[in-house]
Amino acid sequence: MPELPEVETTRRGISPHIKNQKIADVIVRQPKLRWPVRDDLPQLLKDKELLDVTRRAKYLLLTFPNGTLIGHLGMSGSMRILPASTPAEKHDHVDIVFANGKLLRLTDPRRFGALLWAEGDPNNHKVLAELGPEPLSEEFSGDRLYQRSRSRRQAVKTFIMDNHNVVGVGNIYASEALFMAGIRPDIHCGKISRQRYDKLAQAIKKVLERAITVGGTTLKDFVGGDGKPGYFAIELTMYGRSGEPCKTCGTTIKEIKLSNRASCYCPECQK
Repeated sequence: MPELPEVETTRRGISPHIKNQKIADVIVRQPKLRWPVRDDLPQLLKDKELLDVTRRAKYLLLTFPNGTLIGHLGMSGSMRILPASTPAEKHDHVDIVFANGKLLRLTDPRRFGALLWAEGDPNNHKVLAELGPEPLSEEFSGDRLYQRSRSRRQAVKTFIMDNHNVVGVGNIYASEALFMAGIRPDIHCGKISRQRYDKLAQAIKKVLERAITVGGTTLKDFVGGDGKPGYFAIELTMYGRSGEPCKTCGTTIKEIKLSNRASCYCPECQK
């Protein structure tokens, strides 16, 4: 699944091509995504100017004078900028065509993505209303994690992947941040000290900032907004490296299951 850095990479890739441009047409070939695409979406968007392209967690927000289009890439989706004349292929479900001759195309083989419409403040929409803070914002801190974790017996990796605690920290980057902070993924979150949470919060910020800088993680299904894959995968120190030597100490990396997901850790570096 595209994680926060991949979505932010997409936002930065598509925004310069379409921001402040007017919609010439909207073509919906397959409305049956995770949630149905509104029948009247073409009428809502046609001739409207795209005012801004922002991100909240793993959602892309396209702001128009009359509302906000909330997009999600699902498990394997992408949004790309293409010439308006580009023929559609099998999994190209929605095209937003702009007056400048560009189109924004939603491609989603598994159809787990979404295009939702919100009038008024999009943060009040049901998919955004209960979300925690952005990990790169000042609102997110080690103290917040410490306070929210008290008396909980949940594994710390599962805890930081909960969007109520902090948004956008998926499996890949949770593994990397926990390794950077020296914390085992299966320790109960309520047993971790404030000082270690300070270190973990900083690690989350550093890992995500680095991933955004280099363009997101290369996942086999993911393509960024400019049609190019990300390249952070070549720098991964922990995720997907079960049985390989730790790049820091050489100890064999172990794998456990947490919430039905594989989770790798170094038994020497992470305590």
